[in-house]
Amino acid sequence: MKIRPLNDRVLVLRVEQEQKTAGGIIIPDTAKEKPQEGKIVAAGPGKMRDDGKRTPLEVKEGDRILFSKYAGSEIKIDGVEHIFMRESDILAVFN
Repeated sequence: MKIRPLNDRVLVLRVEQEQKTAGGIIIPDTAKEKPQEGKIVAAGPGKMRDDGKRTPLEVKEGDRILFSKYAGSEIKIDGVEHIFMRESDILAVFN
């Protein structure tokens, strides 16, 4: 399935974190929190301003990002969980 986000929205695929702590303890799936890191799979064209012009997004496809804990809406695409969120929910881009 092909999805194209609109306006200032992005489609993000969560990046799974390690299964162990620094001390070597394995964390079960039931005790893990959902990661706040992800990779942008698709990005919209940008936010429409009042004068009719678009403000382009600061992020692009392929960027690895850090987002707020309760950001966006979770959806499943071809059985894989993704998140739709606004650019304002993105906290940082990893270099």
